[in-house]
Order: sequence, then C-alpha cells, then structure tokens
Amino acid sequence: MDKTLAITMAKKLAQQFATRADEADVNGALPAEDIQDLQESGYLILSVPRDYGGFGLSLRDCLAAHLELAQGSGSTAMVAGMQIHLFGHQNECHSWPAVAFERLCQMAVGGGLFNIVASEPALGSPSRGGLPLTEALHTKEGWLLNGHKTWITGGRHLTHMLVTCRIEDDQARVLVQQTTPGIKWLETWHDALSLRASDSHDVYFQDVLVPLDHLITRGPNDKPSVNAWFPMVMATTYLGEAIAARNTVIRFALERVPTALGKPIATRPKIQLQIGEIDLVLQVARALLFEVAAEWTGSTEDRDSQYPRVVAAKTFAVDAANEATQKALQVAGGEGLTKTMPLERHFRDVRAGTMQPPSGDTAFEAIGRNAIYDE
Repeated sequence: MDKTLAITMAKKLAQQFATRADEADVNGALPAEDIQDLQESGYLILSVPRDYGGFGLSLRDCLAAHLELAQGSGSTAMVAGMQIHLFGHQNECHSWPAVAFERLCQMAVGGGLFNIVASEPALGSPSRGGLPLTEALHTKEGWLLNGHKTWITGGRHLTHMLVTCRIEDDQARVLVQQTTPGIKWLETWHDALSLRASDSHDVYFQDVLVPLDHLITRGPNDKPSVNAWFPMVMATTYLGEAIAARNTVIRFALERVPTALGKPIATRPKIQLQIGEIDLVLQVARALLFEVAAEWTGSTEDRDSQYPRVVAAKTFAVDAANEATQKALQVAGGEGLTKTMPLERHFRDVRAGTMQPPSGDTAFEAIGRNAIYDE
C-alpha cells in the first residue's frame, strides 16, 4: 500500500467514525465498531514492516493518513496512533530482540491491537525516568505480574499489552494478552476533559501469570532511544481534530443566515478574518509537521540532532490546534458550546496535547538549546 491508498483508506474510516463520534463522547466509551473497522481495513499495520506482512510506510506517509483519520474521531485516532507509533519506532531503534519484534508484527497483522502500558500513579510519565512499582516475579510456571497502571488508551479493546515492570532491580517489558486471568479494569476516563471515548482507563494486574517467553526486554533503566514517532503521531491527532473544527465552522458560517443580515455570516469581513486566522495557523502547523517528518531519517547518528525539530513541530501543532479550536468557538458563538455541533468536543480534545511529552518548559528549553548551539 502506498501513501495515496493509505490516505483514501483513512478518509473512508474517518467518515465512518464521524457518524459515531458524538454519541461515543457523550457515553464516554470507545465504539467497538471503530475498532473492528480499523482491524478489517489494515490501517493498524501501516507502520509494520513489509517483510512481516505490514505496509511499511514512512513516518511522513503515516502522518498524512493519520491527519485524515483524526478528523473523524480524535479518540479513535488516539487508539490507532498508539499502535502506529509503537511499530514505527521499534522498526527504527531495534531495542527488542529481532525474534520478539517479528512475533509481535505477526500478531498485529493478524488483527492484534497493541499499546505500551507504562504510566503509574506514583511514577507519572515514564519519560521522567524511574523504576515502576509494577513487578514481575520469576516462578516455575512463568512471570507473576502485580501492579497498577494508568491512562491505558484502548482499554479492554486492546488484545495485547506491553507492560513496563521491574524484575528485581531491572526495568523490563512483558507481553500480556487481554484474556489472561487476573486483569481488572477500572473505568476512570469516561468523564475526563479530553478524548472521553478513548477508553484510557486504569488497569490492575493481580497475580497475572505471564509465560516465560513473553519477556520482551530486561536490563538497566538506561535512557531510552529518541522517539520521533510518538510526539509526531500524537500531534497529528490533535491537528486533525482542529482541522475538523475548522471545516465545521466554515460550514456553519455558510449556512447561518440571521434574519437581521439576510445572508450567510460567511459574507461578513469579520467572519472571513477569523476563519482566515484559523486556516493560517493550521496550514503552518501542517507544513512544519510534514517537513520535519520528511527530514527524519530514523538513523542512530541523526536522532539527537534531528530531535529538536521534532519537539518544535509537535509543540507548534498542539498550540495551533488549541488556538484554532478556541477561535472556531468564537465564530460559532453560543451554539458552538452546545452538543448541536462537535466544536466543543474538538475544543476539549485538543487540550490533552499539552500534557503529552515533550511539552511545556522542557520542550522550549530543547528548542532553545538547539537554536543556541546549532552550527
């Protein structure tokens, strides 16, 4: 599959997701139909290498498709994005044994839905470092897993979880199937501010027995390989939602005919100016994302030098999405705050982007350091 076919697929999926997105947001639940559509279409294996049955698309091409998908449902796109970034990044950094990676790719091609399960209440974001409290003990029967994880996007819809844990004083990652006894879900996310239909719930592992050969990695808690796929795919999700808000408010402006005006509000210069401001910031964010993605080589020698540009693209895209959705609400006025339009959902959803690393002062410091010392 090439980029053109992937974009066509993503547009079709987005249309299907959009018909369910508002109800899913109200219910705070990920539609099973969305997951079935993702699995049957092959979208989830866009970044899986061709050698293992996937489509092997580049970061740039995956982003082009994902920008379209996110316009249908940001929540569902977030679930899909977790798998897209996982296999794309691992295909570059090769931090897992080759046999394990091939095995996981084959599971994905067979319809598997994956996510990395890492965050914990006490640990916070894994990007900050530290060993997890979730622990795997070696037994004759297998690894006995116990712990509590948070923000697990996809929830019960996941077929496989790559759980970050500790084994003695080492950080490790084990593969856990959703059907394994001892897994308990706590629905904590259905009324969250953003992405309510992403099923980003908490999970508890209570004496979960994991086969010995499901240990993927184990070793010292070293600095992880620089990952461009996660911030770029996440940023594209938020930018896609903002583009959906832009499209919605344009349709509103063309259809809204106040009796006092007698013609669509789209004819008013003030409305044209506001929509122009929305469109410009989204155009720039899109161009920067795609430019940086096209430059990304994925090679070990280029990672550190190229990463500040990734941080800049992610930061700008998230800020642009926040700005655009806020201005879209201003154009729509009071009606935009109601459930008659999806604008308030888009506005809420993109706020989550400021919480995902790299973000805040850390992001701007990295951008500034690169500007100062770049030769």
